[in-house]
Amino acid sequence: MVNLDIDTKEIEELIDKIVVRTMRMDMTWDWPCGVAYYGISRAYEITKNEKYLNLMKDRIDEYIELGLPKVWTVNACAMGHCLITLFEATKDQRYWDILETKIDYIRNEALRFGDNVLQHTVSANNDFPEQCWADTLFMAAYLLLRVGVIKKDEDMIEDALNQYYWHIKYLQNPDSGLFYHGYNNITKDHMSGFYWGRANAWAAYTMSKVGGILPEAYLYPKFLEIVGALNEQLSSIKLLQTTNGLWRTILDDDKSYEELSASCGIAAALLNKGNPLYIKYIKKTIEGLKNNVSADGRVLNVSGGTAVMRDREGYRGISKDWIQGWGQGLALAFLSAVLDFDNMRSDGAL
Repeated sequence: MVNLDIDTKEIEELIDKIVVRTMRMDMTWDWPCGVAYYGISRAYEITKNEKYLNLMKDRIDEYIELGLPKVWTVNACAMGHCLITLFEATKDQRYWDILETKIDYIRNEALRFGDNVLQHTVSANNDFPEQCWADTLFMAAYLLLRVGVIKKDEDMIEDALNQYYWHIKYLQNPDSGLFYHGYNNITKDHMSGFYWGRANAWAAYTMSKVGGILPEAYLYPKFLEIVGALNEQLSSIKLLQTTNGLWRTILDDDKSYEELSASCGIAAALLNKGNPLYIKYIKKTIEGLKNNVSADGRVLNVSGGTAVMRDREGYRGISKDWIQGWGQGLALAFLSAVLDFDNMRSDGAL
């Protein structure tokens, strides 16, 4: 049996530092908080540390009391992930009711184009007409799938799988296996056309979760598309890992900086895949992450919020000096997967 040979206590202490530091952040109800609290949710689910649940619950209750946003966006739907965990742990109907409003938005109100593909939205404005971004897979498609499985709603599951299917068709380069950041359906191009690191993390991580949460996933034709896309992506992306165990903000650009949120999301996908050939890459990322967490639990070298930039310099120039919710959350998702390694199962020959 292949194993990671990890120091469990060390990983648990690292998770604790990151959780505590994350809860010091003054994030509002939007995607940075959604990704951060997804990471805390995973940490709670794997460690069973009630402190993490209570910290998150107290903050979410405070948000509810203050008043939630009146208009949802694709990005803001990311907060739905932690609501699943809170509802399952507490059975408090308030959390599920809020989650249902997000699902209703995704299903009935969110802007779509082409074959019912979700347009990426960050505000109440039509900021990116008919644009498909890899980010949407985490913020909305993965959430839709999780809720669809819980409710045993086949229409919802099919809608979620359809999002994966078309994001793969629009964003993955079949020659390289890598994902572009975005696609513009009006101009029929990938805009600047770079393999942005975090876009590949959103795609890889969410694709790697499908087989583990969808019962009899192999009976869904679109799942087989997801498996094929993930296999192609991971077989290419592993070769772009740096000597420090990380990946760059533009994956194939050796002049762009190493970026931690992308690295954690990609390494978590390698873990979730359950392929023993990936163990050596995962071990390197564990060391790379440990070297990029401050004494007080801040995940370092995480790029700021990034639109589809105009050129290579645009991506290279995004600041990596500040703490970011998505960096904290993806690091926690990765470390939680490390702790859960013995329970991982591969998707077999698929």
